Amino acid sequence: MSVALIIPTRNAAAHLDRLLPALAAQSLQPDELLVVDSSSSDDTVARFREFGARVEVIAPKQFNHGGTRRWASQQVAAQALICLTQDAIPASPESFAQLVANLYSEPDIGVAYGRQLPHPNAGLLGAQSRRFNYPPQSRSKRLSDAAELGIKTCFSSDSFSVYRRDALEAIGGFPLDVIGSEDAYVAAKLLLSGYAVRYAADAEVQHSHDYRVLEEFRRYFDIGVFYGRERWIRQAFGSAGGEGLRYVKAELQAVYTAGAAWRVPEVLLRTALKLLGYRLGHHEAYFSSSIKRHLSMYSNYWT
Repeated sequence: MSVALIIPTRNAAAHLDRLLPALAAQSLQPDELLVVDSSSSDDTVARFREFGARVEVIAPKQFNHGGTRRWASQQVAAQALICLTQDAIPASPESFAQLVANLYSEPDIGVAYGRQLPHPNAGLLGAQSRRFNYPPQSRSKRLSDAAELGIKTCFSSDSFSVYRRDALEAIGGFPLDVIGSEDAYVAAKLLLSGYAVRYAADAEVQHSHDYRVLEEFRRYFDIGVFYGRERWIRQAFGSAGGEGLRYVKAELQAVYTAGAAWRVPEVLLRTALKLLGYRLGHHEAYFSSSIKRHLSMYSNYWT
């Protein structure tokens, strides 16, 4: 069984002092390492080539979360395709081995995604997000779980995931044009085609974000755009149900536990702006491209 590692990059230099040694330390070394770089202005390309990677450079306007991964998957020949982002640092030498083992732990699994731990310097809310979304227990999810999990059934993350090539090709590969959430798109397609999605809690990376308030608003605008355009996902899996409320309660508990009750208004403001961003994204057809560029985290998408 052959393995390829695919990493999209853009000015990744700040992460490479941690990422490259972590890649070199993996007990499972990929047979192919493909980096797709969006014309970095730092030394990302040179350092990855020195590391031994094949690096393909594209123009920033060519990048698309779905289309670029689709193209990259077609440039490698391996049977298992690991996707990693530049800021996701393998947490142990067994991270890749554990992830691939989970992929093949049951015959119907099409994708496995790993556990994301906060970076060592993560802020309170960034760390809480990872604890909430990436629990310590592994789980396989199938279409029959939609009644329990709703839209979380197709939750997955290409920050650290691995796909079976034959399963990915069976559902048509990554989408050509999405603003983001290509991982949820593929997971939903896999589930509807009879495959399972595996959460591999024993395959860990350090990956978290400390979004500013307006960054979070823009991120949720993009998520709203995605689900507004891909309405079939909600029709097939239902809504998040009470997950949003449960998330807010967990955030509030986290700030109280940390002795930071003064951040409660911030949590409530962030929640309101996330909801507003999502709603606006859901109705993006009513806005001009110029307005959407200002509302979106992925502004190049609207160029």
